[in-house]
Amino acid sequence: MNKLETKITHSGVQNHFKNTEPEQAIIELAWNGFDAKAKNVDIILTRSELDALQAVTVLDDGTGIDIDNIQDNFGKFNDSSKKDNVEQHGSRGRGRLAFHKLANKADWYTKNKFGKQARISINSIDLIQCPWIELQDTTQHLSLKNKNTGTCVELNEIFPKISIDNKQLIEKLSIEFGWFLALHDTHTLKLGSNVIKAPSHELFTHQILIDGHKFEVKLFLWDKKPTSEKSYIYLLNSYDKVVYKKLSSFNKKPDFYISIYIISKWADNFSTHDNDLLSEKPIYTPLSETWKKVESECTEFTRKIYNDFLKSIVEEKIAQFEKNGIFPDYKDILSIEQKEWRKENTKHLVRELYLADPKIFSNLNKKQQKIIIQLLDRLSISNENDGLIDIIENVLNLDQENTKKLAQQISKSKLEHIISTIEILQRRENVVHKLREIMNLHYKEVLETPDLQGIIENNTWLFGNAYETIGAEEDNFTKNAYSLRNKVPDIFRKVTQEDLDGENLDTEELEGIQRQVDLFLARKVPFVSPTGKKFFRCIIIEIKRPSIALNYTHLRQLDDYKRILQNHPEFSSENLYFELILIGRKISSSDTEIRGRINSLKNKLEPGLVTDDDRFKCYVKNWYSLLDEFDLINGYLLENLKTRRENLGNFSAKDLITDLHQESL
Repeated sequence: MNKLETKITHSGVQNHFKNTEPEQAIIELAWNGFDAKAKNVDIILTRSELDALQAVTVLDDGTGIDIDNIQDNFGKFNDSSKKDNVEQHGSRGRGRLAFHKLANKADWYTKNKFGKQARISINSIDLIQCPWIELQDTTQHLSLKNKNTGTCVELNEIFPKISIDNKQLIEKLSIEFGWFLALHDTHTLKLGSNVIKAPSHELFTHQILIDGHKFEVKLFLWDKKPTSEKSYIYLLNSYDKVVYKKLSSFNKKPDFYISIYIISKWADNFSTHDNDLLSEKPIYTPLSETWKKVESECTEFTRKIYNDFLKSIVEEKIAQFEKNGIFPDYKDILSIEQKEWRKENTKHLVRELYLADPKIFSNLNKKQQKIIIQLLDRLSISNENDGLIDIIENVLNLDQENTKKLAQQISKSKLEHIISTIEILQRRENVVHKLREIMNLHYKEVLETPDLQGIIENNTWLFGNAYETIGAEEDNFTKNAYSLRNKVPDIFRKVTQEDLDGENLDTEELEGIQRQVDLFLARKVPFVSPTGKKFFRCIIIEIKRPSIALNYTHLRQLDDYKRILQNHPEFSSENLYFELILIGRKISSSDTEIRGRINSLKNKLEPGLVTDDDRFKCYVKNWYSLLDEFDLINGYLLENLKTRRENLGNFSAKDLITDLHQESL
């Protein structure tokens, strides 16, 4: 029995592996096999009838352990013969001792390329003692008897609490060894009968011709980060041997996990050792001009892949932000078009920032994400938006191209905001202009349904800013409100001469007017008051046929309808607030009651208000007042825009209504 001690204390080994998972011990032993130039590594888990883990075997066909220099590997910890070999992946003398995280006893059976055979044993109770004995063919492990070289590691006396799931171990092995197996397609790693395959990835290839030498580039983009491998660039010679490796400049890019292999016959004469420079053959080093050119072109190739990668995941990131409610809700903006523009503008800004530096949004909780994105949203359209690019440029180390893109996006934000507002106003002015023409010249021909139905439902902004968005129809509320409206006395009475405000119509025209019907819209909308109180706005709009003039009869119907709603049990909730709006082409010239009620409530500063009673407000408005309100509110902007108005005198009612349906906002 030959004695051997590892140069570290027992407790030192234990402390080193304090946070190591049991599966990692198996991974380290598998790496040791590939480091010994094995083409095949087999992992076998032996289980009891009750599926308890009893033993672990790791078998390889590598060159075996150098028994004559055993002190250089088993006798060292954190310093082994692998340390200067770029092809080696083991833990520099550490990995073999990780076994004590899952088993009490470990035995290494080995047969090396010099014909030497041995068994090395380590016990978990004394990790620095590594006694070994030489073996003959008759005493060698059965799994090595038919192999020229190789090592078989057996872990026995597995600790009772250890539980290793095959499926999970396969996944871990795939993530750990995937990059290695993808490069070395002649190598195999198996867990039992399961061949370990490279995990999900994309492969990109590129050919480089520099100084008359060909270089083949293979870039593997991994879906998941390899467990222990960083994003390296590997240089391989024509024998597929790694002669040099260095960290890629993309190593710490979030979620961008790559392995880059550059293969060339040029690398047959590559060396990182100074003493090789005395060789008769030309020796290339990391300082060679050819290698610098190759690295530069490889970096550009990788950058293109990285930019495409960012473009693909930024959309996922934005979708996730939207799902998590990170973007502003724009509750204070009533216009649907303005809301959509603001949201898209902020998305564009987030997109450009993410492409410039993805780390900005990394490791932030939801609250922090909200603060950053909502500040970007506000600043981008403010008078201070020029300062936003200064802040970003000072904080982030951006290249010229990304700085230019961001500056363009931020500068464009304010301009687009102005243009978007102008376009909305111009389209709305066109709607107002055409409606005014209908009310002036074609009011006798217009049928409330379907002529005005689509126009009104899609242009509720006509009734004022508070009605920009009154939501979709709610069946129960609309049906009940309409049913109660039908109980109003004289609601279905025929049009009389009094309703026509002195207009003289022939029989045919009067019959046409009788066929016109009133238009009725009812919506129930959740709302939050400035004080934070939540309630429902119940908005009911009735538009009288355009040919009649509103008078005291219609006002009485409105009052009757209010009382019916007040007395109905379903509408008695303190959380329901009603707005009843009666609209006609004009108010009768002989009417005094409507005008009197409006004048008595002028101090409320609500145009057309005729009733302000607890939870109920009633309004009487005419089309001309509504159209004038739009002109008055937006007059300054419209005047400065000098919008060209069409001459609509030659258009029919049908043409105007068709246009309005197409232009509804």
